[in-house]
Amino acid sequence: MKHIADSRIAIIGLGYVGLPLAVEFGKHYPTIGFDVNKARIAELKSGEDHTLEVSSEELKQADKLSYSCELDDLRQATVFIVTVPTPIDKHRQPDLTPLIKASETLGKVIKAGDIVIYESTVYPGATEEDCIPVIERISGLKYNVDFFAGYSPERINPGDKEHRVTTIKKVTSGSTPQIADFVDALYGSIITAGTYKASSIRVAEAAKVIENTQRDLNIALINELAVIFNKLGIDTEEVLLAAGTKWNFLPFRPGLVGGHCIGVDPYYLTHKAQTIGYNPEVILAGRRINDSMGRYVVSELVKAMIKRSIQVNGAKVLVMGLTFKENCPDIRNTKVVDILTELKEYGVQADVYDPWVDSAAAEHEYGITLINQPQQNTYDGVILAVGHKQFKDLGAAGIRALTKVDSVLYDLKYVLSAAESDLRL
Repeated sequence: MKHIADSRIAIIGLGYVGLPLAVEFGKHYPTIGFDVNKARIAELKSGEDHTLEVSSEELKQADKLSYSCELDDLRQATVFIVTVPTPIDKHRQPDLTPLIKASETLGKVIKAGDIVIYESTVYPGATEEDCIPVIERISGLKYNVDFFAGYSPERINPGDKEHRVTTIKKVTSGSTPQIADFVDALYGSIITAGTYKASSIRVAEAAKVIENTQRDLNIALINELAVIFNKLGIDTEEVLLAAGTKWNFLPFRPGLVGGHCIGVDPYYLTHKAQTIGYNPEVILAGRRINDSMGRYVVSELVKAMIKRSIQVNGAKVLVMGLTFKENCPDIRNTKVVDILTELKEYGVQADVYDPWVDSAAAEHEYGITLINQPQQNTYDGVILAVGHKQFKDLGAAGIRALTKVDSVLYDLKYVLSAAESDLRL
């Protein structure tokens, strides 16, 4: 069996997951960062990362890391790690297109003795049932005879500067006991938090997909409680703070559930469950609740505006924040878009302000034109959708200065106190 010291690594996909991993491996092993996006490669070669996950200084520290979008450059690698997105389509079904395309690419360059490790979130069985056959077909090599595989699910938390690649325990697995040992040792050489070797690839796949499914269900419960408490006239945060005095109460908060993981991964598990004849009622119920929150937020805003005799049709509302979470530029699967869609249904004109987001990216992904700076005394309503530091620094007085005398301020993220906002989730 190969020794990890002889590894030449290729990371396929240099997004929020792939780049930090490539940088860490690039400090210790000859590493190729591969991406089909030429602009991304050019950006990284210039020493910049628009995702802000890796600083320019950290990029310099990876002195064994090179970047490429050329297929031939992959041929020198012996370990291929796939970190491409695994989204859902408009029918909320798994879209394995990026994963299949990455597998096709690998099929063209893989050699006898090489190892392919997948990190992308999938349903149990996807690696060996969907991806490996693609590599076999194109390469002509036989799985677990000529080449081998592993699965080590990503656990990147975008925008989190405390929990980084090396400080999050890594689940590993391999297609044979020997390969499992190799994969575990390879990751163990860069992960200071340690590793956990799963008994099989399918177990590792399942472990990853339930991590975010569990979070999704917990948030769905709190979202449903928030709706109930709002109807009862009780402040949800006060209830959660009181309940949180018990040692085993989980500190979840209500809100929009978007992003590349929590709002997506459960659909991979439910899809797989349905293919084997089981209808996952609890998981899908949680998804329905969380996917409905944008509609609920706007309906509450509209009712509050009507009670204050504010004309809804033609009103102007400021939506503060577009990213799926605070203090990062990630707009993947952001549910703020649901709020904007619903506001449009009511004839409301919405301005979107987010100092973290690149205007071109917002336009490209969602057709949303961001404003550079909101004007004072302009808005009939404000939805504080994302808890960015800049919005917290602005405070209630700064935000109120943007509104007309009669207006509604809806705080979804508990940025302000109950007394400082008109509505809270």
